[in-house]
Amino acid sequence: MQFDRLKRREFVTLLSGAAAVWPLAARAQQPRRTRRVGILMGWSESDQEGAAGLAAVRRGLQELGWAEGRDLRIDVRWAAGDSGRAANYTAELVGLAPDVILAHGTPALRASKSATTSIPIVFVQVADPIEQGFISNMPHPGGHITGFMGYEFSVAGKWLQTLKEAVPRITRVAVMFNPKTAPYSGLYFQKVEDAAASLAVGALAAPVHEVSAIEGVIAALAPQGGLIVIPDSFTLSHREVVIEQAERHRVPAIYPYRFYAAAGGLISHGIDAANLFYRAASYVDRILKGEKPADLPVQAPTKYELVINLKTAKALGLTVPDTLLARADEVIE
Repeated sequence: MQFDRLKRREFVTLLSGAAAVWPLAARAQQPRRTRRVGILMGWSESDQEGAAGLAAVRRGLQELGWAEGRDLRIDVRWAAGDSGRAANYTAELVGLAPDVILAHGTPALRASKSATTSIPIVFVQVADPIEQGFISNMPHPGGHITGFMGYEFSVAGKWLQTLKEAVPRITRVAVMFNPKTAPYSGLYFQKVEDAAASLAVGALAAPVHEVSAIEGVIAALAPQGGLIVIPDSFTLSHREVVIEQAERHRVPAIYPYRFYAAAGGLISHGIDAANLFYRAASYVDRILKGEKPADLPVQAPTKYELVINLKTAKALGLTVPDTLLARADEVIE
């Protein structure tokens, strides 16, 4: 009898313990709520580099444990180098109440900053965000904005030096940009002017407001001129036209990303844009898990690559100095 009572007591104790543990286990297995990320891309949807950047973000988030359709929804808009479109699409994304906005390029960041003061923003490929007034401090950006910057404006002087070394005959250089999508262009141009003074090269600003203006700017540079194309979502979106016209009018040019040289541009000296998108996924993840943008330091590029297209050099009748070829990270033949 006493034995039976002992057995019953043990059974009740075991059952009570199981009942206490089961809800904890069940709660632990519940899927986390779906979070929403809005992405505003400066490129057009058909641009393969834009697709590569977006894929890099998605890959990064997947590796960090997020899955679209399970606990993550991503809404993407493509501004295609149009500042007006960037503003309209930002309003759409803010209206969807995302947990985080990822803004690619200055027009996207400017529009996002104007549209919301509460939604966290992670930017990618924005030139010198302190100089542009987006943040006040790199290690502790404060506010609701952080991210991965593109270039410091001082790199523009290096671009001119490299172009002059490759083509000593140039006596003037134009800096191409669209004022609407590259409001920071004056800061790049100032660095080009500073470098030009010691290289006996005349520097001129070459604003282009529409695609039809590109050829006229480039044609006017022949035969002793060179071209610097700064990071700008407009010229980037229409890079095929820029590269084609530079070759047609035999104007040597330097560009800010490798994919320009891969597509037929003479020289590129710049960063790996897709890598910045991949790294940005880590900040989106950290914010979704509760960290504040104010506490996430703005990060700079970790590597620059010099790429020279010898096939294009030959088409332009140029002989690239061996000293420059020796410094190149990649030579396309």
